[in-house]
This record gives sequence, structure tokens and C-alpha cells, in this order.
Amino acid sequence: MLAFLIRRLFQGLVVMFVISLISFSIQDNLGDPLRELVGQSVSEAERDALREELGLNDPFLMQYTRFLGKAVQGDLGTSYFFKEPALTVILKKLPATLELVAGATLLIIIFSVPLGVYSAIKPNTLLTKIVMGVSIVGISVPVFLTAILLVYIFAIQLGLMPSYGRGELVHVFGYWDTGFLTADGLLHLVLPSIALSSIMMPLFIRLIRAEMLEVLSADYVRFARAKGLRLSRIYFLHALKNTMLPVITVGGVQIGTMVAYTILTERVFQWPGMGFMFLEAVTRVDTPLIVAYLIVVGLIFVITNTLVDLVYGLVNPTVRLTQGAPA
Repeated sequence: MLAFLIRRLFQGLVVMFVISLISFSIQDNLGDPLRELVGQSVSEAERDALREELGLNDPFLMQYTRFLGKAVQGDLGTSYFFKEPALTVILKKLPATLELVAGATLLIIIFSVPLGVYSAIKPNTLLTKIVMGVSIVGISVPVFLTAILLVYIFAIQLGLMPSYGRGELVHVFGYWDTGFLTADGLLHLVLPSIALSSIMMPLFIRLIRAEMLEVLSADYVRFARAKGLRLSRIYFLHALKNTMLPVITVGGVQIGTMVAYTILTERVFQWPGMGFMFLEAVTRVDTPLIVAYLIVVGLIFVITNTLVDLVYGLVNPTVRLTQGAPA
């Protein structure tokens, strides 16, 4: 396990280096940041002086080396718009995004596991056909369109749900303000969570169904039935456990992907998270904040994938996490 962690740490460092290099290299194509820093009345000489002060005239290698040296110390630059460290701005927005992802993940687990298992156990029922049909539609419909439709039906037409913001918040610690502890905060979380989960839930339902069908056709399941074991024990103890192994692997990657999908969801619901912040940063050409966002999201992917591998090893101890050495 220690060798595995060391290996994954090295791989993570390489991935983060590549992400930082790509993120930093594209900033020159995003526009001129001085357009947002200074007004139209500022002379060209003053613009050149400010560009020189910010180091924007330095060669790319010099700029990147300087950025990398500060990044390893936790300094990802200073936001042009917020006038504070980019990492601090992101940490203030991170709780909103993580809570949105957590709400969507909870909905996916609650609905996809029982629906996927039922669709495998009862493949020819009307409910299974409805679930499979709806799942195809869910995969095909963009998340922003689902979000707009939810707002139109439940907020505008029926007036049952709020359509924007996080509602009433409770301070927990540091930059973390949560809506999980208030009824209004939970109410504001419902529609964004449904919209965000809509693109992933059909995938998990179909994946669980496919894996469950494969497991149910295995020899050990036939043997368990021949022994007279209760069907509930076969389905939910033996079959479901082996079904969840590949689901855990895919699920970890997809949960990381949902952080990126929050950009569209947060935009529609005016959710004050990292995704909404990123779109505003692109509009303002706030390059330090854009680069910092890409690096933080990349770090979330690396951490998520590492944790998934660890959980996979705990669920199935026979999996070899390192070559030639069992977990």
C-alpha cells in the first residue's frame, strides 16, 4: 500500500505539472488583462509600464518558472478583479461547488443503485422499460437545458422552488458557509442538484444494470441458487457487491467530472461557486484566476482518482494495487 501511495504521488505530481504548463500557456490567448485593469483613458505609456511591472513582457519560460516557484509555495497569483490571492478567491467559492456536487452525488446513489438493480432483476417489466427509455433521454439532453426546464416548471410556473442563489447559510469554519443546516439552504439546493445529477444518473443506472446482469449469469450465482439461498441474499449480498466494483471506479472519475459540469449548472441557477466564478473570470480576462481554477480542478481529479483506487482495494482486497504485491 505504501509503494502504491508513493507511486500515485509521483504520478500526481507529473499530472499537476502538465496541467499547470497547459493552463499557464493558454492565458495569452484569452485576451489582454490590462483591458480590465485600467480604463480607456489610460495612456499607452502607462499601459506599457504596468505590463512591465506585472512581468507580462518577460519570455514565456521566465514567466512560467516564476509562476511555478510561487505555485509550490501555494501562491497561484493575485486576481486582477478581486485584488486578492486567486487561491483565496477559489477557496471562498469551493464550498458552494462541493455542496452542489455532494447533493447531486447523493441523488445519484439513492436512485441509480435501486433502479439499476431492479432493471437487472426484472428486465422485462414496464418499469424497467420506462427507466431505460428515460435514461436514454437523460444522457442525450444537455445539463443546461435540463436546468432551464426545471427553473421554468418548478420556479416560474408552479412557484414551488427558488431559482437562484444558495439561500440562508450557516457559517461553519474558515471560508465554509453551508446551506445544509437550514431549510431554506436545502430548498435552494434541490433544483441545481437534480439538474447536475441528470447527466450522470442515467449513466450509472445503465452501468449498474449491465454489470448486475453479467454477475447474475456467473457460475457462483447459479450455484448459490441451487443451494437454495434466499434471492434477496443472492442479489444484495453476493451479486451487488461484485457489481459495485467497476461502478466505484467509474463513479470516482465521474464525480470529479461533475466539478467541471457545475459551470453550466451554476450559471443557470446563479449558484456562487467555482464554475460561476470561472465564467466571470473568462469574461473579465482575469488570467491568474483562470489558471488557478484549472489547477485546482486538476488537483481535485488527481485526489479523487487516488481515493477511488484506495476504496477499490478496500472493497476488493484481492485487487493488486502495485505490480506483484497484493493490497
